[in-house]
Order: sequence, then C-alpha cells, then structure tokens
Amino acid sequence: MIRLLVADDQALVRGALSALLGLEHDIDVVAEVGSGDEVVEAARTSGADVAMLDIEMPGLDGIAACARLRAEVPSCRVLIVTTFGRPGYLKRAMQAGASGFVVKDTPAPRLADAVRRIARGLRVVDPVLAAESLAQGDSPLTERETDVLEAARTGGSIADIARMLHLSDGTVRNHLSSAIGKTGGRNRADAARIAESNGWL
Repeated sequence: MIRLLVADDQALVRGALSALLGLEHDIDVVAEVGSGDEVVEAARTSGADVAMLDIEMPGLDGIAACARLRAEVPSCRVLIVTTFGRPGYLKRAMQAGASGFVVKDTPAPRLADAVRRIARGLRVVDPVLAAESLAQGDSPLTERETDVLEAARTGGSIADIARMLHLSDGTVRNHLSSAIGKTGGRNRADAARIAESNGWL
C-alpha cells in the first residue's frame, strides 16, 4: 500500500481528494492537514510515502513545505496538486524537490496514477505546464529583486520594506525600479501582480 498524506487548506477539496484516492486498492490516505506548517510532522508521524501538497496554504506555502519535507523526511516524495497552473510555480516546485506537479482538474484515475508513479521514484509533470515553462524560461528577477517585490506586496512604504529586509531606502528603490522594468509593470503593485501571475513570487 502507498501511504498518502493530503495537504490542502480547503476542507472540501481535501476531503474530496482523500475520498477519491482512498477508493484505490493500493492507496491508503494516512493523514490530512490544512496548512503547510503541519506537513512535516504529519508525514513523520504517519509514515507517508507520498505527500500531495496544494501551493496556496496558510503558514508555509506548498513549495516551502515541499523543501522542508524533502530536507527533514527525505523518504516522503512530493506531488504538488494546484489550481494555479503557473509555469514559474512548476520550476520553483521542482527546485524545492517535488517529484510531480499537476493541476486539480486532473481526472481522478490520472491523479492516482501520478501518486503510484511518484511512489516508484518517477517524475510526473503536467505536459501543458512543462511546455509553457520551457517557453517562458527562468524568472528575469534576481533573488534580491524577488525579495523586495515580495515585501512590496504588503503595501508598506519604501522605509518599511528597507527595515524588513535590512537594506537602505535607496537600495530598495533601485531593486523595485529594476523589477518594475523587467516585469513591464506600471508600478510596484502591478509588477508584483505580474510576477505572481507568472509564478515568480
């Protein structure tokens, strides 16, 4: 039996995924959690072989939870299942150690097959997203520009962002200006929106 952990902040979705996959003869749903912060402990105590993680969850998001899980419970493989099929998310998830990435409207038999393949040590990636990811290429933002744009999403002032990231006001302005230019945004809020829609944040 493949021991499966399901993590999704929406109880209805989490329950539906667990119920559907629990009907499979070789899959046993051993844990369900509603936040990224609960993933590592749940995987450790349940002995899960595969963790199915949503991206957008409270606490740690699915990508951060994936990285922590792979570091702390390396025997548990990760399948990202998300509503947000963004090419940038795919790349970041794979860099974090995910073995698979599919969207939530994947038919149940294909989802079960993805769990089986990942449990066997194979990779499973939505083919449309894989093609889009290759066409789009890497994020144009540097690590620091990403940090500044991420902090700017809170709506704080330049001084607030500078304090948060331990940078000078001028450095924050320079990074924001560069990020706005690279994304083609009209302002920092627009740049953050564009970066998020591409999965760069």
